[in-house]
Amino acid sequence: MIRFNLKLVLLLLCAAVVIVTLSLWTRCGEVVLANRGRKNSGQAAEWDTGNKKLPNGQDTYGGEVVEHGGNSDLQGYEEIECNINGEHSIGCRKEGGEIYLPFSFLQKYFEVYGKLATYDGYERFEWSHSYSKVYYPKGKYDPRGVFMYFENYNVEVRDRVKCVSATEGVPVSTQWESQGYYYPTQIAQFGLSHYSKNLTEPEPRRTVLEDAESDLLAHWVVPNGAALSRILDPRTGSHVVQFSSPDSVTSGISLKLDHVLDFVLSLNFVFTINSSFTVVLQSREKRDQIFHLHYICSDLLISAQDQYVYHGIGHCEHTQPWRRLTRDLVVDLHKGLAYQNKPKRKLSRSKLKVVGLTFRGSGQLDNLTLSTSEHLSQFYDAAQWLVLHQDASTGGWPNPVRRRVAPGMADLEPGWYSAMGQGHALSVLARAYHHSGGDTSYLHSALAGLRPFEVASSAGGVLARFLGHIPWYEEYPTQPASFVLNGFIYALLGLYDLGVVAPSASQQATQLFRQGMVSLKQLLLLYDTGSGTTYDLRHFMLGIAPNLARWDYHATHVNQLLLLATIDHDPLLTATAERWIGYMSGKKAPHN
Repeated sequence: MIRFNLKLVLLLLCAAVVIVTLSLWTRCGEVVLANRGRKNSGQAAEWDTGNKKLPNGQDTYGGEVVEHGGNSDLQGYEEIECNINGEHSIGCRKEGGEIYLPFSFLQKYFEVYGKLATYDGYERFEWSHSYSKVYYPKGKYDPRGVFMYFENYNVEVRDRVKCVSATEGVPVSTQWESQGYYYPTQIAQFGLSHYSKNLTEPEPRRTVLEDAESDLLAHWVVPNGAALSRILDPRTGSHVVQFSSPDSVTSGISLKLDHVLDFVLSLNFVFTINSSFTVVLQSREKRDQIFHLHYICSDLLISAQDQYVYHGIGHCEHTQPWRRLTRDLVVDLHKGLAYQNKPKRKLSRSKLKVVGLTFRGSGQLDNLTLSTSEHLSQFYDAAQWLVLHQDASTGGWPNPVRRRVAPGMADLEPGWYSAMGQGHALSVLARAYHHSGGDTSYLHSALAGLRPFEVASSAGGVLARFLGHIPWYEEYPTQPASFVLNGFIYALLGLYDLGVVAPSASQQATQLFRQGMVSLKQLLLLYDTGSGTTYDLRHFMLGIAPNLARWDYHATHVNQLLLLATIDHDPLLTATAERWIGYMSGKKAPHN
């Protein structure tokens, strides 16, 4: 009896072991098949994420993680076809009750943005609707201070800037004409950017290479046949370096350097015809990679061949007055490489050094300096350009290229004025007038720049009227009017700047600003689409589809309203700005 029971127990135990083994074998087979299914096509392999667990306790598909033996237990899925509005057919995934679409499709279809990022060893996907940034003002806008958020602008490095002219010291644009031209709006932005950087960045580090006061400062290499001396210049009343290196001395008069990090070169000079100087840059990683920046007495804008880049500093004559030249050597190098359509990868400042300077011909020089920045010099280059190139009869800064804004609108012929360009110029000149301690040349130029605001756009000015009544300052004075929003607000800021900096002399600017603010509040909501903004009102004027603002322009609209709200406390400005900020994170106006 006892023996029979033992046999029965052994049989039952064996049966239990077999059942458990079969169960585990079947379960493992299901997992293997599921994993194979996940990678059964090229598309599926692209979707595989490695079953990584996220810090928030979710798996990479957004479902709850089931802990099982230390690994995530994911449910299986199946590949299905998704049909999008009867127009697109793409491969999707069905997992439980959820359908998953490739983000590469969503990104293009909805114009959204996303990327994989890793934090503390965990990978996650970051999704955003906008690629632009909102800048909240820290206080009331001050026309003597930083202009909006322009301390973040680097106008000269933009692809549509051909170079920074070595004769004028301002950018040359290729935005609408590939040969290059002087674009007043861009030049003013260049000035405002450097003025703002001067207020927000640390004091620049400067190394004086030669000031003609100390024989020990610079160790010039003067070959036979060349000459260099330090003399007292009667025009300046200070000592300067006088040099002569004829064509027979091919090496020129040189200065050997080993200088890193400081790449803004400045000097005062007077050269004779056919004189020049060369700056030699060397890669700190590849010592055989050497570049030569030649600054020549010529009206040439820029030219380059291989490692040789040429910038014209204008016509030279020893009877000319002393000139001040400020050059960002790295920008000059990059523009020379771009001129040759070299690879887009730019050489980092940290990987270059200045190894030499050479002067040829004859002339005089002083205050030869390398520094980290010279923002004020570049700001005043822009301010001086605006004073010298203003149309004396109209007060405008003409745009010398044809501009086609939209089908159905007449082209703008060369010589047209822009309210945005006029406003930016006023912002530059008001700051130059303030910073210079009251130099009236800047004030007189700014006051003359108000004239186009009083002249109808149809008659060559920048003033349009919405429905024939509401005044508007046109960035592009088209026929019919286009009513561009961001350009109008920039014009308002320029008018405000001048009115505050010179209140007694520019009451007209204050009146034009107040008139414009009334118009802005009347038309502002016409630019609201419920999910973004429009760039202009061409849909109203031409009866066509709206010209939707890109996210960078939409963010500009927001930043402009936030800034204006520090001047004018009308709730309409802040409420509209906050709603438009919501659009940048995917929020939309409610539907019926």
